Amino acid sequence: MQPMTNGSNRRDPAPSRWSYRIQRLWLTPTFRQLMRVGLPMASAFFFAAWFLNDPGTREAISEKVAEIRRSVAERPEFMVKLMAVDGASAELAEDIREVLPVDFPLSSFDLDLDQMKLVVEDLDAVATVDLRIRPGGVLHLQVVERLPAVVWRVDGMLELLDETGRRVAPLAARGQRADLPLIVGEGADDAVPEALSLLSAAAPLEDRLRGLVRMGERRWDVVLDRNQRIMLPETGAVEALEQMIALDQAQEMLARDLASVDMRNVQRPTLRMAPHAVTELRRIKALELGEPLQ
Repeated sequence: MQPMTNGSNRRDPAPSRWSYRIQRLWLTPTFRQLMRVGLPMASAFFFAAWFLNDPGTREAISEKVAEIRRSVAERPEFMVKLMAVDGASAELAEDIREVLPVDFPLSSFDLDLDQMKLVVEDLDAVATVDLRIRPGGVLHLQVVERLPAVVWRVDGMLELLDETGRRVAPLAARGQRADLPLIVGEGADDAVPEALSLLSAAAPLEDRLRGLVRMGERRWDVVLDRNQRIMLPETGAVEALEQMIALDQAQEMLARDLASVDMRNVQRPTLRMAPHAVTELRRIKALELGEPLQ
């Protein structure tokens, strides 16, 4: 017969208070994520911080990384052996090679293509450039060159400008680009699009046209042979020039001895005669009136 045990000595199956709290805490998703991920990451971080705190260790790691990088960068498939420039004239291509003094062969890891692009686009004659490393170790530059549209003369110097007014290159003599129209004066480079519109409108006067002169950095004078000028307004210059050409085609106005035609007020064009024409007119008037010639 089994002896009876005292009820006070039986083990209580209910969890202790701390065990209960830990079990409840473990059921929390945030706590489980912290223990499974956060704690290992924190341990790894502190271990790495302790390991890298030694200067010798850091230096050894840096040297090893540099050695690995050099071994990869100097592999034959990453070496650039030559440069090819397309889309540029021979003179511009030579300028590009001068501003990019690259000593080949060179690892592609050592080429800063973005910086090289900025350097090339800083050349006046370059509109845009695309740099790529082609298979076979070729640094390829595809250049879009600025095309000169006018010759600009200012302060005794000649410059080639594109259709937007950007400088393309200096010019030694006007005769070198006699095929391009001439614009003259301070501020003319800032109004090249308007100048090109005027030159297009002045096509009927092409045989007599000598160029455009920027007056006071505000408006244009159209200069013809025989020192004739058409003075245009600040606004509506193209329309005023077209009106002047229509008058000339109807009345052959520019065939007369005129020094200038002032179109600054399109409602009242003003004609100024050439000095010798004024003298001749006075002589004729004197003869008509029977006055002695002076």
